[in-house]
Amino acid sequence: MLEVAGLDAWYGESHVLHGLDFEVRPGEVVTLLGRNGAGKTTALKSIMGLMSRRAGSIRFDGRELIASRPDQVARAGIAYCPEERAIYASLNVTENLLLPPVLAPGGLDLPTLFAMFPNLKERASSQGSKLSGGEQQMLALARILRTGARLLLLDEPTEGLAPVIVRQIGAVIADIKARGFTVLLVEQNLRFAAKVADRHYVMENGAIVDMIPNDQLDANAARLHAHLAM
Repeated sequence: MLEVAGLDAWYGESHVLHGLDFEVRPGEVVTLLGRNGAGKTTALKSIMGLMSRRAGSIRFDGRELIASRPDQVARAGIAYCPEERAIYASLNVTENLLLPPVLAPGGLDLPTLFAMFPNLKERASSQGSKLSGGEQQMLALARILRTGARLLLLDEPTEGLAPVIVRQIGAVIADIKARGFTVLLVEQNLRFAAKVADRHYVMENGAIVDMIPNDQLDANAARLHAHLAM
């Protein structure tokens, strides 16, 4: 579904991604693992068209997106949930959910989303500023599931959340995978990643240095820990 080849990206004069190569198959959950500063978030932003300078190839369902604007990437079927969540504080939960347009068939409707995220149903009339961090993360996830995007880019969805919320986020990712969505996940929590992902790419200094299938994590624990300095 997604093929990234020879991807370079820059912040101003700072060269952050160096020939990034990886792929995501339909229906997979794939993680990008790595130390802070490895370029994981930059990889998601580059796919989404949010980097002003990039080079290489980003193919989605065979369509080249390297020169596409973010709105064109979104209309192609890719959605991005940033680490900062980007909830509109002055809008309530329902208004936040309804704000992004539905761009393609296959998105989840409000009753389905409220069944998936019961906390949001209880807080449907609450302003974004009144939500806890976990509720904001759930809202950010629910919001992109409405759009009809088939590939979801999730940046650190469990960062700073209580264990009970992390378990809920894991259940949601399993649910959306079962519904046919594909997920590219940036995650620092290896224990969480191991519960939801099919494969793991390891990044160092803006490049992929390893790929480990989830069922081989235990056998490659020492190698992975060496990459991540855990």
